Amino acid sequence: MQARRRHVRACRVVVAALTLLTTLLFLTGVVTRGFIRTSGTPSGKLFVPPRRLPLSLGAVREATRAAPPADAVLLPDWEVLVVLHPNASAPAGDNATVCEFRGGASSPARALGRLPSSGRHAYMCAMPEPERRRQPLHAPWIVASSAAAKDAVVDRGSAGRSPNLMLKWSGRLVYDSVVVDGGDVLVFAKGVNPRQGVNRAASDVRCVYYRGSTDVVVASLPAATSAQQVFRCPSPPATAEPATPELRVTVTIVGEQPIPSLATYSPARSGSSAAAEKKRRRKICACTMVRDVGKFLREWVVYHAAVGVERFLLYDNGSEDDLAEQVRRLRSEGLDVSTLAWPWPKTQEAGFSHGAAVHRDLCEWVAFIDVDEFIFSPRWAKSGEPAKSMVRSIVSVRPEVGQVWVGCMDFCPSGRSTHPAQGVTQGYTGRRRAVERHKSLLRLDAVDPSLLNSVHHFALRPGARAEWNRWARVNHYKYQAWDQFRLKFRRRVSTYVSDWTARVNLQSKDRTPGLGFDAVEPPGWAHKFCEVNDTLLRDVTRRWFAAGQLLLP
Repeated sequence: MQARRRHVRACRVVVAALTLLTTLLFLTGVVTRGFIRTSGTPSGKLFVPPRRLPLSLGAVREATRAAPPADAVLLPDWEVLVVLHPNASAPAGDNATVCEFRGGASSPARALGRLPSSGRHAYMCAMPEPERRRQPLHAPWIVASSAAAKDAVVDRGSAGRSPNLMLKWSGRLVYDSVVVDGGDVLVFAKGVNPRQGVNRAASDVRCVYYRGSTDVVVASLPAATSAQQVFRCPSPPATAEPATPELRVTVTIVGEQPIPSLATYSPARSGSSAAAEKKRRRKICACTMVRDVGKFLREWVVYHAAVGVERFLLYDNGSEDDLAEQVRRLRSEGLDVSTLAWPWPKTQEAGFSHGAAVHRDLCEWVAFIDVDEFIFSPRWAKSGEPAKSMVRSIVSVRPEVGQVWVGCMDFCPSGRSTHPAQGVTQGYTGRRRAVERHKSLLRLDAVDPSLLNSVHHFALRPGARAEWNRWARVNHYKYQAWDQFRLKFRRRVSTYVSDWTARVNLQSKDRTPGLGFDAVEPPGWAHKFCEVNDTLLRDVTRRWFAAGQLLLP
């Protein structure tokens, strides 16, 4: 009898333990209505529709349902990028938004606008400390903090692939796709070609299209090209195209599992928001990737517009300054300036590939330069005023020339300890003697289908070639006052350039000579690299523009 009682008690303990374990797994999202989620990749397994649960407001007293976040990516420094479902709309009006996390903590959400390829709304927020200890990590909800929402409910995911689980930027990830001229699909994926100059053969990569609502694969096709983070794929069969924007695309290495993806396929949408406006094609455009460059933008745009650049394409890499206001002012003056949200860290090459692919109808030639770089020629120094023909003369080349290379002159801090209020062309007048690197003006119809580039130049299609221009140059205001220059320590934008805080590639030309691994001002910084006094562009702009015209509207 005692043995039987012990057996009954043991059974009760086991049942209670199993009940507790199941409850815990359910609460953490590992088990949902009997469906065990094993990965975030397409598996062919049907997705069980999620439950609708009341929104946990936590620290947010007033909130409204904005949209269930279809995808979230954990970026470096505990930043979280939330990309809403293709069907979702952003909160109305100018209401502030927050990221509401599963455990109840919240943080302010910064709206980044629509992603250029998919049109999906994107937000950035910081992951609160308590949420970092929760495993697995789950996507937050984006909620507007101004409207009463005590009866609000949130759909815990409608994007298909385990919608609550957060993807991680540190691993392999397909982060974007765009349909380009001819119907090809460019898929942007990190981690497949991680080493500079070493690209996996396209024959080893397949493009996988699958239903976002069910994870059912509808097409698996061979990739046409594989270079850096860009893969050119055939479009799926017409029978597979979606009636709703829930067809997703990823890539897989032959013999391996598909890579987690937040990229959608939508044949009806153009790759560029500017293209949708059916703008007239321009002879010369400028394309750059920016972050917090609002105070530099006007000088750069006004100068280049005066010498012949007709359109400016800014890939915004997560700016938190007044960039949007600066763009609005420039546009109000009739200048053609567009911003495209590009929040992905260290993807400058991929962003430029996107720019070269989707703007062919908008631009014949594109200068890929930064906002601290100014195209100039000493020949222009005697001109009484700027002329639109100046930059055009640089690309007046033979038909087979598809790219013009221009050498860079690197300017120095010029004795300054603070940013020159009158602008970089006026405040920095010393430079290094030798030409350092180069930048390019690219004819878009000459670029290779792979879109391979090193930021400084692109690979060209067969039959096209590059040519040096020896009488023009780029004034690169590279070594600025320390307060400004030290911001480069945050993160480099190029995929294959190590951050300066990393103790690798110590002899790389991308490292500044004499600079350590921390944002500590080296002795004598204000006078470093000042080998030649060069006031040519300063004097020209003073003559061309009225006082302050480069900086003030």
